[in-house]
Amino acid sequence: MGLALIAVALLIGLGALGTAIGFALLGGKLLEGSARQPELAPMLQGKMFLIAGLLDAVPMIGVGIAMYILFVTVPGLA
Repeated sequence: MGLALIAVALLIGLGALGTAIGFALLGGKLLEGSARQPELAPMLQGKMFLIAGLLDAVPMIGVGIAMYILFVTVPGLA
């Protein structure tokens, strides 16, 4: 039971950390690209929102898997 709780914490925590790093890199590259070619800023912004949505899906899948592990392995939570 204890290892399941550690696994859930790592799954959610590392997923959130990876997403935060990804958003930081994505935002930095958007600003850099917009500064270099301002006329492409609207197109870059649209693509950034698309990638941000896909990037945000990764920790949501991790949370789903973590909740499954939590409710299946820890008695008394379900």
